[in-house]
Amino acid sequence: MSGENGQAQKGIGNGTIVAACATFVVAMVGMAYAAVPLYQMFCQVTGYNGTTQRVEQASDVVLDKKIKVRFDANVGNGLPWTFEPVQREIELKIGETVQVAYKAKNISSRETTGQAIFNVTPQQAGAYFNKVQCFCFTETKLKAGEEMEMPVVFFVDPAIVDTVETKNIHTITLSYTFYPHEGPKPVASAADKIVNSTN
Repeated sequence: MSGENGQAQKGIGNGTIVAACATFVVAMVGMAYAAVPLYQMFCQVTGYNGTTQRVEQASDVVLDKKIKVRFDANVGNGLPWTFEPVQREIELKIGETVQVAYKAKNISSRETTGQAIFNVTPQQAGAYFNKVQCFCFTETKLKAGEEMEMPVVFFVDPAIVDTVETKNIHTITLSYTFYPHEGPKPVASAADKIVNSTN
């Protein structure tokens, strides 16, 4: 009788271990899927890795100090587009809200959809580069041969002059890379981007 109880307890123990292992595996898979969006959210909130801030309204403080912003445009593998900034660089007052534009053209014979990712260099400036409006917030769809001009509205937060790490920054580069909308969008880097020949 005691042998049967022992076998039953052993069976319950094995079942508990199997259930615990299965739960652990499911949790790890879930964490893997959540890691990318959580990391992106962290970057957007903190400006880490040159990620810009998204804001709802313009700055109400404008300093009598200027900063230069350069614009970079790239197209990733698999997207048959040309992509370039309308202006290569501008100079604006810190806190001043400005609008610039980029141009994209679908050079293929079919409709394609792209999603832009972005970063700012130097990375420390990312937390102070605030976007009010940007084509990168949504996907962009272009018909065969279609060309589109897309605005970006932004300002540089006046708080950039208050920290030791950023107060001496005089030039910021805003870089976009368009990738096909299907599939994951990797972080923009010089290693995996195709620079448009017009740049």
